[in-house]
Amino acid sequence: MTDFAQAIPVLASLNLEETADFYRTHLGFRVEPFGDYAIARRDQIEIHFWLCLERHIAENTSCYIRGGQVPALFEEFSARGVPGMKGDLTPRPWGMREFYVIDPHGNLLKFGCSADEGTALA
Repeated sequence: MTDFAQAIPVLASLNLEETADFYRTHLGFRVEPFGDYAIARRDQIEIHFWLCLERHIAENTSCYIRGGQVPALFEEFSARGVPGMKGDLTPRPWGMREFYVIDPHGNLLKFGCSADEGTALA
């Protein structure tokens, strides 16, 4: 039996330059372009993007980023005034505290940690 080590979301981008600029400027990622593909990295988070000309695909895509320093990331993004940021880390009925970012092309990033993780917002 093989254990999977990591899953990496591959999201649609209507314009890879706009995607790279948003993820660099607002979310603090390093972004490497590769023609009609790009890879964004920040700490242990890695998200790939492919060039797509159909907005409805990006608008119906999401990924969940779980664990780590989600409360600190929430504070950082709030202080930066990240466009498309939603949510407030209120505990959800499913035991997670979450906030969300919708990127310029409609991809939904969900950031979450367990309700008892990092309860003190710094």
